[in-house]
Amino acid sequence: MMNLEINGKRREVADGRSIAGLLEDLELDPRLVVVELNRRIVRRDEIDDVALADGDQVEIVHFVGGG
Repeated sequence: MMNLEINGKRREVADGRSIAGLLEDLELDPRLVVVELNRRIVRRDEIDDVALADGDQVEIVHFVGGG
């Protein structure tokens, strides 16, 4: 297990998890979020390929429609 900081809160996730896997765990649609990893925006086409590491800081902004 590794420890991440996600939106300011500590969370344990499985070793070797990708950003896409993390979003799946959090039940978030990758098309509706912007992910920042260690202060760098991750491009949507990189989400499947970017592996997370112990101590990473992740910020997720979730878009919500409304009217």
